[in-house]
Amino acid sequence: MIDLRSDTVTLPTAEMRKVIASADVGDDVYGEDPMVNRLQDQVAELMGKEAALFVASGTMSNQVAIRTHTVPGDEVILDYNCHIFNYESGAGAALSGVQLHTIIGDHGILEPKEIADAIRPDDHHYAPTALIALENTHNRAGGIIYPLETIQDIGALAHKHGIGLHLDGARLMNAVVASGIPAATWAKSFDSISLCLSKGLGAPVGSVLSGSRDFIQEAHRYRKMLGGGMRQAGILAAAGIYALDHHVNRLAEDHENAQILARAMENMGLLKDDRNWTQTNMVVLAFPRGNAYEIETKLKAAGLLVSAMDAYMVRMVTHLGIDRGDVDTSIEILQRVLG
Repeated sequence: MIDLRSDTVTLPTAEMRKVIASADVGDDVYGEDPMVNRLQDQVAELMGKEAALFVASGTMSNQVAIRTHTVPGDEVILDYNCHIFNYESGAGAALSGVQLHTIIGDHGILEPKEIADAIRPDDHHYAPTALIALENTHNRAGGIIYPLETIQDIGALAHKHGIGLHLDGARLMNAVVASGIPAATWAKSFDSISLCLSKGLGAPVGSVLSGSRDFIQEAHRYRKMLGGGMRQAGILAAAGIYALDHHVNRLAEDHENAQILARAMENMGLLKDDRNWTQTNMVVLAFPRGNAYEIETKLKAAGLLVSAMDAYMVRMVTHLGIDRGDVDTSIEILQRVLG
């Protein structure tokens, strides 16, 4: 079975398992786990920030950030199709008491004017706009890369209004590898950044939230409040360190494999958008008849796992566990089932 459902299905490599097994550990709640401390320092330096915090998941990272940036009754501006709004189980409302103000972006990209128009007036009738959240790369848009200049303009707008700016950078390293722009340059405009280790980077667990020292100090409390205080977490952090040291540059292979898939799907007339929108490791197919779930089932029976994003779209994601032979076989299955 070839699994293109997500880059979260990657398994630790043999080399990563050795690092996990030999990790030097301590009690992270006391700040005494050397591998966790090393990982946090490594990500903070990578992002050009003062500090970082290792957490259990991307959702926890985003939600700790929201809780740290806001107080109950505040409002967060974000894209209608972003992960925080669609896939985090209403956590912003349940855990932070915030209102999410969604805007439908073009392939997940919000323009500064759209955001400026959405910022609430200084009037007690309105929920105060406390945070803007962007996603790079954007999942539901098919792994597209947020234009850096647009991010910089949004950052200037946010800081002009005294509003926080958070990046759901779960797959930020895909943007780094595809664009050649360093992570710290992408991160510069943001007050907080979430980086996931368990997607394309291939670690089994974890994300890292980075920001100023004061921000991370407060975020540390909210991680504890949400049950995220882990003890000998160095066995997990060691995998993250290995992933950052060895699995970043190889993301280019995933992008190349996605392009091969995208070309074949374009030739079959199934690609959702122009191939220029296949920018990293995701390929999105369109099914105007609304039969995407049926297609998902048929492909599974033929030996190919994909994800129906809704009734009209199917997503395929290349990753560490997929090689060129798997891509060629996937295309053969797609042609046989859908041709």
